[in-house]
Amino acid sequence: MDKKKTTKNAVSAANRSNIYHYMYSHASLSRQDIAYALRLSLPTVTQDINELIGEGLIETAGKNDETGGRHAITYSIVPDARLAIGLEINKHHIAAAVVDLQGNIRYKIRIRRLFERSDTYYRYLGSMVDTAVKSAGIDASRILGVGIGVPGLVTPDNNRITYGKILDLNDVGLEEFSRYIPFPTLLFNDANAAGLAEMWANGKIANAFYIMLSSNIGGSIIINHQVYDGEDFRSGEIGHLQIVPGGKTCYCGQYGCMDAYCASSVLSDTAGGKLEEFFRLLKCGDEKAEKVWSEYLDHLAFAINMIRMLFDCQIILGGYVGAYIDTYLPDLKKRVMQYNPFDKTGDFLVPCIRKEEAIASGTALSFISDFLKTI
Repeated sequence: MDKKKTTKNAVSAANRSNIYHYMYSHASLSRQDIAYALRLSLPTVTQDINELIGEGLIETAGKNDETGGRHAITYSIVPDARLAIGLEINKHHIAAAVVDLQGNIRYKIRIRRLFERSDTYYRYLGSMVDTAVKSAGIDASRILGVGIGVPGLVTPDNNRITYGKILDLNDVGLEEFSRYIPFPTLLFNDANAAGLAEMWANGKIANAFYIMLSSNIGGSIIINHQVYDGEDFRSGEIGHLQIVPGGKTCYCGQYGCMDAYCASSVLSDTAGGKLEEFFRLLKCGDEKAEKVWSEYLDHLAFAINMIRMLFDCQIILGGYVGAYIDTYLPDLKKRVMQYNPFDKTGDFLVPCIRKEEAIASGTALSFISDFLKTI
C-alpha cells in the first residue's frame, strides 16, 4: 500500500476516534464545538460525524443557540449503540446486569439459586441472559458479549478457572458455563470485576485498593487506572490474610483468614441469612447486632491497616457490606487509626460508589472497554 495513503488513513482514523471520545465525555456538542476543541476543520468533523451517525454510534441531540440567534445542530453519543451483559455466580444466587457504553446499568436482576455443576443450572444461566435481553428491550445484534464473574482465580485469557474452592471449581473451562449463552463469553475473577466497575463509577481513581466485602472476601489492586493481576494472577487475595492466628477455620483449610471474620455471611447469618435485615436491626439498636458489628469492625480495621501499610493508597470498601458502610465509616476510621502510626485522619478510607451489582456490571464493562478502544 502507498505510504502516503497509509499515513492519511491513520490520521483519518485518529480524527474519527478523537471526535467520538471527545463527544463521549460531553453531553451535547455542535460540529463547531468539536472543530474548535480538537483543532480540526469543519469539513473533517462533518464527514466523521456523518460516518458515526451511519454506524449508529452518535445521533442528533437538538439545537443550540450559539451566536445570538443562530441555532446549531448538536450531537451526542448513543449509549445503547452497544451493550454487554454481566453475570455474577455465587454459591447462593445469580445476578445479571445489562450495561451500556457509558457504564450505566440498564437492567438488573438477582435470583436466589444454589450453585450446582449440572446441565440444568447452565441452561438456567442461558435463560437469564435471554430474559435480560428481552426485559431490557435489547436488539441482540448490539450485544458485545457476556461476562461471568466467579469467586475464583481465572487464567489471563479469561477462559479457565484455575482455583475456585468456594464452588469446588478447579481447572474448569469456560465452555462449561457458556454452552447455552449465544454470545461471546468470558470468565472473570469477582473482585477484579468489582474493582473495574468502581473505576468506571469513579473516573478519578488512579491508584487504590478495592476491598470486596461480600459472601467471600476479595481485593482488587488498581495501579495507574489498571487492575493489577499479579505475576501468577493471584493479586488481591486478601481473603486469606491471617488476621487471627489459629482462629476460625476458613474454607481454604487454613485458620484465622480474613474471609472467616469479614465475609458478609458473618453478619447475615445472625439475621436469618439477610444482610438487609441485619443492618435494619443494627439501625434499631438491637443488642446482638451491635455486638456482632463491633467485632466485625475490629477485625476489618486490623486487616485494613495491614493493607494500608503495604500499599499506601486509597482504600475503597465495596461489596455487599460496602453498600451499607457510609453511616459507620467514622467509627471504622477510629478503629483503624488505633493500629496506624502514620495517618491521623483515616481519610484514605472511602466507601464504594458502585453499590449494586458491581461484580456483574464489572464483567460486562470489560467488553465495553474493549469495544471503545476500537473506535
